[in-house]
Amino acid sequence: MPEYLISFNDEWVPEHTEAEIRAKSASVRPVIEEMKEAGVYLFGNGGLDASSVLCSVTARDGEPIFTDGPYVESKEHLGGFAAIAVPDDEAARYWAGRLAVALDWPQEVHRFPPSVETSATP
Repeated sequence: MPEYLISFNDEWVPEHTEAEIRAKSASVRPVIEEMKEAGVYLFGNGGLDASSVLCSVTARDGEPIFTDGPYVESKEHLGGFAAIAVPDDEAARYWAGRLAVALDWPQEVHRFPPSVETSATP
């Protein structure tokens, strides 16, 4: 079954108070539960911890090089996401729409490419 990532960019939503974030969480929880009951929910995350230690990793001469923080030119920040497995694009759009309405935040839908294991023919 195709797998999709439904996500939003943190920069798409205005600043929220702690109470507003709790209200958003309460409004989206039933949709996530419905996804689980329907058997389409793989995993997700309501957002990243802004206070966590961030680093960037590049490779030089076959070795990882770690630097503090994200790249300065980075303009997009992952807000929250849900990975789902549904039969087709229409179903992925349905769930993204449910999340967009529950959160009142725009969502993006991306399809993961088929994995080598599932796309290979014997």
